[in-house]
Amino acid sequence: MEAKPYLQQISLKRESVPSFDAYPFHIPAIKNLESMMFHRDVTFIIGENGSGKSTLIEAISLHLGFSIEGGSKSVQTQTHHNASVLFDYLSSAKSYRKPSDYFFLRAESFYNIATYLEELDKEEENYGKGNYVKDNYGVKSLHECSHGESFMATLTHRLSGNGLYIFDEPEAALSPARQLAALSAIHELVQANSQFIIATHSPILLAYPNAVIYQLDGEGMHKVKYEETEHFQITQYFLNNHEAMTRTLMGDPLDLS
Repeated sequence: MEAKPYLQQISLKRESVPSFDAYPFHIPAIKNLESMMFHRDVTFIIGENGSGKSTLIEAISLHLGFSIEGGSKSVQTQTHHNASVLFDYLSSAKSYRKPSDYFFLRAESFYNIATYLEELDKEEENYGKGNYVKDNYGVKSLHECSHGESFMATLTHRLSGNGLYIFDEPEAALSPARQLAALSAIHELVQANSQFIIATHSPILLAYPNAVIYQLDGEGMHKVKYEETEHFQITQYFLNNHEAMTRTLMGDPLDLS
């Protein structure tokens, strides 16, 4: 019996849902959710803005015991209280073996996690203890790095393997070159017995081989192949026809001479 996937599936406790006409249960992907199986290595969740990607990834994370703003399970900080109640209506099936590492990386609130860790370090310095950020992230200060550099420090230094890692739009801070580097780092962690669940818009990250991709749309949720995603098709078409597409989108180029 294999240890992975650590998180095998989540299910919606439909009989307990108070109303499928109220948020977030009216979202088609949630309204039609029965259960969702996870790949042993990498599972992607994709969809247009408003399709429920972040709502679902947030609910999975809260169900597992993470803070709404992310970080490890030991980081329980929040600066807002706008989580949906979806996590209260989920059940899950897990492996017989627990991961030794956990992390929820959320692009929109990673700044708050960095602030929390650096404030914690300042408190620890008063007791003569080591620098947690430097020891675990490989940098003196996450705030002295760019957003993308701090993300890469998390991927390449903080995540230690044998882990369950949940990412919400990690590409938000990464250039295309850094997304390629992130893809490589994710693969190294997969080889070190880790499992990833990632909500993303990035056609680069989505190219991870043999991953399961769940498309969220107006019909609900269904699996798609990489080449079937709009992310791949639109990006490929644009790169192959960028001059024609820009003329279509903007009309004749402006004379800026």
